[in-house]
Amino acid sequence: MARLLVRLLLRFLFRYEVRGPVPRTPPEKLLILSNHQSFLDPAFVFAYCPFDVWWITHTQIAAQWHFRLILRFFNHLVVDTANPLAMKQVVELINSGKPVCLFPEGRLTTTGSLMKVYDGAAFAAFKTGAKILPLNIDGATYSLFNRLEPPIPRIWRPRVTATFFPLTELPEPEGRTARIRRRTASHRLRRMLERNWFTARPTPTLFEAFLDAVDLYGREFEVVSDVRFQPDTYGNVLRGALALGRLTARYTSEGEHVGVAMPNASPAVMLVFGLLGQRRVPAMINYTSGVDGMQSAIDTAGIKTIFTSRVFLEKARLVEKVGALKNVQVLLLEDLRPQFGVMDKIWLILWALRHPRRVMKAARPEDPAIILFTSGSEGKPKGVVLSHASILSNVNQIRAVYEFSNKDKFLAALPIFHSFGLTAGILLPMVTGARVFLYPSPLHYRMIPEMAYDQDCTVLFGTGTFLAKYARFAHEYDFYSVRYVISGAERLPETVRQAYHDRFGIRVMEGYGVTECAPVISVNTPLFAKPGSVGKALPGIECRLEPVPGIDRGGMLHVTGPNLMLGYLKHDAPGKIQPPSSPVGAGWYETGDIVEIDDEGFLTIVGRVKRFAKVAGEMVSLEVVEKVAATASPDRAHAATTVSSVQRGEVILVYTEDRHLERAQLLAAARQNGLPEIAVPRQVVHIDKLPRLGNGKVNYVVLKDIAAKAFPDPQAVTTA
Repeated sequence: MARLLVRLLLRFLFRYEVRGPVPRTPPEKLLILSNHQSFLDPAFVFAYCPFDVWWITHTQIAAQWHFRLILRFFNHLVVDTANPLAMKQVVELINSGKPVCLFPEGRLTTTGSLMKVYDGAAFAAFKTGAKILPLNIDGATYSLFNRLEPPIPRIWRPRVTATFFPLTELPEPEGRTARIRRRTASHRLRRMLERNWFTARPTPTLFEAFLDAVDLYGREFEVVSDVRFQPDTYGNVLRGALALGRLTARYTSEGEHVGVAMPNASPAVMLVFGLLGQRRVPAMINYTSGVDGMQSAIDTAGIKTIFTSRVFLEKARLVEKVGALKNVQVLLLEDLRPQFGVMDKIWLILWALRHPRRVMKAARPEDPAIILFTSGSEGKPKGVVLSHASILSNVNQIRAVYEFSNKDKFLAALPIFHSFGLTAGILLPMVTGARVFLYPSPLHYRMIPEMAYDQDCTVLFGTGTFLAKYARFAHEYDFYSVRYVISGAERLPETVRQAYHDRFGIRVMEGYGVTECAPVISVNTPLFAKPGSVGKALPGIECRLEPVPGIDRGGMLHVTGPNLMLGYLKHDAPGKIQPPSSPVGAGWYETGDIVEIDDEGFLTIVGRVKRFAKVAGEMVSLEVVEKVAATASPDRAHAATTVSSVQRGEVILVYTEDRHLERAQLLAAARQNGLPEIAVPRQVVHIDKLPRLGNGKVNYVVLKDIAAKAFPDPQAVTTA
């Protein structure tokens, strides 16, 4: 009867849903472990567990008169977590055959996300050998029964789901001391909670996720702004998306690949969501790739129409380049605006804004959502087709390990045609309620630190190259409000990491990803960080290393997970999606990167397999060569490439922007790093500016062409 009454109460207070298997009878030893979002979390467990559960209650909670009154009706054990003997009482209770429920975080969340996990819960699990019944509660953070502070919303009758997972165990970890073993077990438990949080999250379409955020945070919430310094609310973005969706639908058809050539600005966000709402597939054009690069993307993806802006084309000096494109219709947003007539405005005000879910074209999560193009740093760009589910899965994977809320403000300067810039810089904040300031170019090294200061930004994304430039021009106080600086797309130099630590008091968190995985695969976090690594794999991602002949360190990284792309669009088969292939099997992707994974699960990038040179029969990583150059000259940029040689196989050259760098300095740096002389390039070539792509990466295709023209006869390469 009590359980029935509690269920009725929960249905009255919440739109409540229970998922997953709940055992009818408990095993001999059972430990229920759950995240902790609200004061009513124990009621969720009580209402849907068909057996009596013992509750572990902190002394401070039990001392409050209202909780003391409630606890009289439930089995409970009051413990003092500060007392080392407290968990021994819990262990004894579990060993006696009593099902026990613990909240490993030890307190209600005050961030809306997972908080730290105490060692005691893991200790009790592996010490008793108890079966673990994992539980994830989602949505209760928006109820009236939590400790979250505004502006995090509180709503009446939020949708709350309680997801039970199959019974599992936490094996006793290895370690030299009991403290190490407890901490290792605690980390495993934290990873389990992260995986449960991610797995329990729904993955609708991107437009549905956007509408969910609009409903949750309200149409008056200012969510996005740009260099016009006129913040747009969720309502403004929704209005713009609906209007642009209606206009663009007149020139395109459902399922069509539609080109988008826009800078980081609010209209670009509206255009992307407008196309998604009409079931078009935005293909993000890399406008920095030149006429040939853009034409290749158009042909590969079968793009018939590109939407862009006249003001943007003029300011970016792209009018002639876009005008040279063939077999494509280029439409300007400024020319579309007058076509939105009176009947369109009536439709927008009286119908679309009131019922946006009825206006959008129905799509499935597994349908193509967005097309991005590989950087082309090592060959002709390919179209990467990402589904709604793959992108939202990656968003949720990031949120499982990072705490973001609508208190945060992102500074998004990476272009939206870059997978990191699109997913982490725009889609992540737009569907999670975090505000975002859009800046049109990551190359304005003086302005971006100033914008971080002026806009009170808390999250900054960038490549190692861009972060180095920002640090060089930033005032020591420009990043005063920044909580997270996350680096990706290329290796983070140690000098950059140290500069942010010493000058700004910020730990730069390095991550790793590929466009084909939407893009993040692994990342360091405040809880799990190891300098020099790219962090641990995100929840739901499996990694496998395959040996590569001639390379002793690490192996070829293959990955699989719900964030994996649908497939490639290739130049030799335009418009046809080709699923990823891997020797490991179907559903896996071969990254092309040589990676090491240590015992704790941290990934370290050794180098790309295509960026290894075979010199006199030995495999040499060109990234190691660049590391040697960075050690010798940390304040300048360097890039290694090769030219073919009959006698030596390949000859390594390093191109450098440091006019004073000599080979003798590289030899000394190699000895300092314990590297053989074969890792030292044959010759140092001085260059005013390395060729780069729009995302900041070195353009190795162009660099290799430069080297081939400069050294047509490899025998002429000297060690001078």
